[in-house]
Amino acid sequence: MTTTSSASSSSSAAPEEYDVIVVGAGPTGENVADRTAAAGLRTVIVESELVGGECSYWACMPSKALLRPVAALAGARAVAGAREAVGGRALDPAAVLARRDSFTSHWQDDGQVKWLRDTGIELVRGHGRLAGVRTVTVEAEDGSERVLTARHAVAVCTGSRPVLPQAVPGLAEARPWTNREATGSPTVPGRLAVVGGGVVGVEMATAWRALGSEVVLLVRGDALLPRMEPFAGELVAEGLRAAGVDVRFGVSVASLERVDGSGADGSHVTVVLAEGERLIVDEVLYATGRAPRTADVGLEQVGLKPGSWLDVDDSCTVLGVAASGGSGGSGGSGGSGGAWLYAAGDVNHRALLTHQGKYQARIAGAAIVARAQGRPLDTSRWGAHAASADSAGAPQVVFTEPEVAAVGLTLDAAERLGLRVTAVDHDLGAVAGASLYGDDYRGKARVVFDLDREVLVGACFVGPGVAELLHSATVAVVGEVPIDRLWHAVPAYPTISEVWLRLLEGCRG
Repeated sequence: MTTTSSASSSSSAAPEEYDVIVVGAGPTGENVADRTAAAGLRTVIVESELVGGECSYWACMPSKALLRPVAALAGARAVAGAREAVGGRALDPAAVLARRDSFTSHWQDDGQVKWLRDTGIELVRGHGRLAGVRTVTVEAEDGSERVLTARHAVAVCTGSRPVLPQAVPGLAEARPWTNREATGSPTVPGRLAVVGGGVVGVEMATAWRALGSEVVLLVRGDALLPRMEPFAGELVAEGLRAAGVDVRFGVSVASLERVDGSGADGSHVTVVLAEGERLIVDEVLYATGRAPRTADVGLEQVGLKPGSWLDVDDSCTVLGVAASGGSGGSGGSGGSGGAWLYAAGDVNHRALLTHQGKYQARIAGAAIVARAQGRPLDTSRWGAHAASADSAGAPQVVFTEPEVAAVGLTLDAAERLGLRVTAVDHDLGAVAGASLYGDDYRGKARVVFDLDREVLVGACFVGPGVAELLHSATVAVVGEVPIDRLWHAVPAYPTISEVWLRLLEGCRG
């Protein structure tokens, strides 16, 4: 029987035994639990916040709900006929925010809790901590505690949290936004400073500028999206500036000061730059990196460092785990050493992307089931229990105007690995299908070609609608499809996918 309960419903010292315990009910944890429950293992998932996690309520879903209207309006303005219909009209902020709220189910998790119930996964609400080998304690909001033990495995899927630079004077008092406030704000700030030129920074600058904010984007380095091909950041910077965002490079914040008042400028934040300039804004968003949510999950009880990223092998089994310790017992079929502890998703730092976390969850779930059934793991490359795609090619889309879609290695990264590669570039605006997206389509495509193996090791596309090119590139890169075979994959006419012909021509010479 499936149950949904809080830790306060039981305060017994007697351990409650399950086959699998999953700590963290975001998409990654849900997918681990789904795999193990489907195999008949009694599975419980522990969550201290909303079931569905960061992606559902404060990241992927609300951010894309904010960004889709921006792309839709830009798409209409790019095409004669539609352009005249929309004229100079702006987005309706109230309607956009209401749609965003619907995507988050108004920050209620009833629907996802029902999914757990229907799937046969039990839920315990509270803060989960490792207490030893295959043992987790769960503390409820009222302070009561339950002890859960696992016959086979514990999976830590607690994700990551935003990093704030604590050395900045006035930071705490300024109450800066993180991704949570940026995706969930009920109102549009009149003036917004965004600190950081990564994905969160450029996406939120895009969304809030389109909703009417005056946005300044402050970047310490000299480029946006520095982990992608250089032209990606250049074209995104052009797009932001065209939209009215004040993009500044080579700047850093020296201090912040929050003023709460009703004077001429009302409540605001003064941002003091290292160069001495003072900016007056309503809110400051820090998008300067992520850290693992492992500071208070009991890692020290199993010989690991609290607050650290969890080092895993390709099956997502955590490495360096003590064979015994804490209050946990031994026995069961989980194996000796750390073969009982898994970590999937952001927490292992292999790829901080929801879809890669879900992929790892499928691998980890399969590995847990195999070990529970006494079967050996297949951890060969592309084996059923190896998350090989993390290193071969993790796809990512940045939903700015223009979009960016990339997978695999950049040219620079491939060269630093010592591969003998070449880059083949093509102007996306020169592809017939691109003209259907806009009368003045601007974009660029690049593939990174391994000259020795004659396969693609990376691809990057920038332009309207390029997200839909990404899966074909992912198949080519992860599948290591030979160029001679790709030549026979014919793109439909007229689509942007025709760019593949030009890129493959460049690879074949």
